[in-house]
Amino acid sequence: MKTAIVLFNLGGPDRPEAVKPFLFNLFNDRAIINLPQPFRWLVAKLISTRRAPVAQEIYAHLGGKSPLLDHTKAQAQALEQALGTLVPELGTVKSFIAMRYWHPRADECAASVRAWHPDQIILVPLYPQFSTTTTQSSVTEWHKAAKFVELKAPTKTLCCYPEEPGFINAMADLVAQKIDQASEASDNPYRLLLSAHGLPQKVVDGGDPYQKQVERTGNALIKSLAQKGYDNLDSVICYQSRVGPLEWIGPSTDDEVIRAGKDQVSIVMVPIAFVSEHSETLVELDIEYQELADEHKVPHYFRASTVLTEDKFINGLADQVRKVAAQNFVCDEKNGCGLEGQQDGPEKLSTFLASGMH
Repeated sequence: MKTAIVLFNLGGPDRPEAVKPFLFNLFNDRAIINLPQPFRWLVAKLISTRRAPVAQEIYAHLGGKSPLLDHTKAQAQALEQALGTLVPELGTVKSFIAMRYWHPRADECAASVRAWHPDQIILVPLYPQFSTTTTQSSVTEWHKAAKFVELKAPTKTLCCYPEEPGFINAMADLVAQKIDQASEASDNPYRLLLSAHGLPQKVVDGGDPYQKQVERTGNALIKSLAQKGYDNLDSVICYQSRVGPLEWIGPSTDDEVIRAGKDQVSIVMVPIAFVSEHSETLVELDIEYQELADEHKVPHYFRASTVLTEDKFINGLADQVRKVAAQNFVCDEKNGCGLEGQQDGPEKLSTFLASGMH
C-alpha cells in the first residue's frame, strides 16, 4: 500500500520578480473574482499591476519572498513522519505540496504524484476552516490537474478541522505563553484578539461557512485555555486583511486594536486561522498592527506564534487523515462545507470575491 498525502496551501512569491505574476494568479481565480473571461483576466492584470509595488514592499520585510513554502515543506515532512508512526495501515506514505497561486502548483504536484504510482491519495488543506475561496478552490484545481495527467488513484479529502483537539491545544499552549508574558509585563488588563483573514460579507451571505467555523475555533480555544487555568478571559474574534470597497465581515482587527488603546488594555494577538507564518502574520500582525497599537497607546502588544510543526498539531492532523482514510468521509455534517461524501472533485466552484496575500 502506498498513500500520497497532498497538502494544499495558497503559496507565495519566491523572489521579488514573482510578486506580480503571483498576484495575477490570485486575482485570476474565479473563486476570488467572479467574472467571465476575458474580463477576469483583464481585471486580474490591472489589479496585479497596481498592487505589485505595495506587495513588493511587504515582501521586502521578509527578505523578498514568502516563507510559506519552507514552512509547508517542514509541515509536510513532519506529517509524513507522524503518519508513518501513528497510522501504519496507510503503508508507505509520501507527502506532496500543491500551492494554489505559485509553485509548486497543482499541475506540477499531480505529475509528481502520478510518477510515484500511489494506491490512494488523501488531500489535506492547511486551512483549518473551510471556505470556497481557499479549500474548495484548491480542491477544484487539484481535480482538474489530476484529470489532465490521468491520475486515477482513489482520492479522499479532509475538508476542515476547526475544532481538532491537537490544533486547538497546540494553539492554546502558544497563547498561554503570551498571556503569561502580558501578566508579567504590567498590571494592565489584557485582551485576546483572535484574528483571522477576512472575507467580503457577500461571500458569507452566499453560504460560505468560514465565519462560523472561525467562531467555533475561537470558542474551542477559549475552552482549552480555561482548562489550563486561564478563565474569564477578555477576548474577541476579529478579521484582518481587508481590501477593496466591499463590506467585509467584522469586527475588523484594526478597529479592535484602536479600541484596546481606548480601553487601555494590552493586546495578545492570536492568529486563529493560520497554521504557518507568512506576510499576514510576520508583516501585518507583527509590524503594521504593532505600529497601530503604539500609535493608539496600547500598553503592551504580544503576538502568539502559529502552530507550524508543533507536535500536538501535527499529530492531530495525522489523526484526521486516519479518520478520512478509515471511515471514508470528507467532513462531519455539522461543518456544512458542501463537500460531504464526495471522493471526486466538487461539481462546481462557488464564485465569490475575496483576496489576500501569503
